[in-house]
Amino acid sequence: MDANNIDFKQLAHEIKLLGHSLGFQQVGITDIDLSSAEEQLNNWLHAGFHGELDYMQKHGTKRTRADELHSGTIRIISCRMDYLPEPMKQTDALMKDPIRAYISRYSLGRDYHKVLRKKLQKLATLIEQKIGPFGYRAFVDSAPVMEKAIAEKAGLGWIGKHSNVLNKEAGSWFFLGELYVDLPLPCDTAAEEHCGRCTDCIDICPTKAIVAPYVVDARRCISYLTIELKGSIPVEFRRAIGKRIYGCDDCQQTCPWNRFANITEEADFFARHHLDTVSLIDIFLWDEATFLSTTEGSAIRRIGYESWIRNIAIALGNAPHNSHIVDTLKKKLHDKNPIIREHVQWAIEQQESHLTPLKIESAPL
Repeated sequence: MDANNIDFKQLAHEIKLLGHSLGFQQVGITDIDLSSAEEQLNNWLHAGFHGELDYMQKHGTKRTRADELHSGTIRIISCRMDYLPEPMKQTDALMKDPIRAYISRYSLGRDYHKVLRKKLQKLATLIEQKIGPFGYRAFVDSAPVMEKAIAEKAGLGWIGKHSNVLNKEAGSWFFLGELYVDLPLPCDTAAEEHCGRCTDCIDICPTKAIVAPYVVDARRCISYLTIELKGSIPVEFRRAIGKRIYGCDDCQQTCPWNRFANITEEADFFARHHLDTVSLIDIFLWDEATFLSTTEGSAIRRIGYESWIRNIAIALGNAPHNSHIVDTLKKKLHDKNPIIREHVQWAIEQQESHLTPLKIESAPL
């Protein structure tokens, strides 16, 4: 690469066109100054809000100093891709059916890490074809990268009060991916915040995990509890989890900006194996081999069979009382796995007590 012969302004324009041709809805470029995000991250970590997410701190400053993570980086190309697989009205209807599992919409299809990484690699190859070899590295939520802060600086959207990135024309139902590059590309203007006085996401959170605007206590978040947390889920949060067996989209579902969200154009993100409407009873009866085969190529697979059954047991315990549910739960009451046994026992007790589902106001940690 001969930098003296490259029109970097024109190259930046062409990179964005190439990104669109690969299926990204938006491409932005930023420098690597994330000092403000670094301060916010350190405050969040010091408060202990990361829970068992040890990876959020173990890499030190590599997360916020791109050149330490990949030497030579001076710019970051940030890309976003819509993933909403169905109209939000359809999701609303599903939430009203107590016997159907709710799985976060981002994980219904093919693992987004694989889909976006392939496209980012293709983008890098296309850039190489134009200018020759250059230094780069692609990331899709797979290394210590402050992807949301980067997206905000690159103009893709602003970080909302629920901590997701929001775009005025697209809401928040999109994935992010990055190319760290050594190219002196012109930077885009950072996005402005447009949440205003709205607190819908804060108000709707079942476990009150958004403890302040823009601050999420992961230890209370249903996505953390059902995906990241291994072992036993704290009893005080189980009722509030409801029928959410993998993640939670409540804060996105209620956000006014998501009225502008678009259904994905990427076929890989549409639901597979009917996971968008699957019965809690049916999937509770899966053995581990069925779980592994059905979730092959899916982000869901990484939580493992133990957490999968644990989460479904909680959902069945929260369902309206039904003798068939109790009989189904009892089939795993003596499972060899103590975590499964614990949560099945809890679910049976909930079913037999026939309690009305609770909404947590302020549960202790």
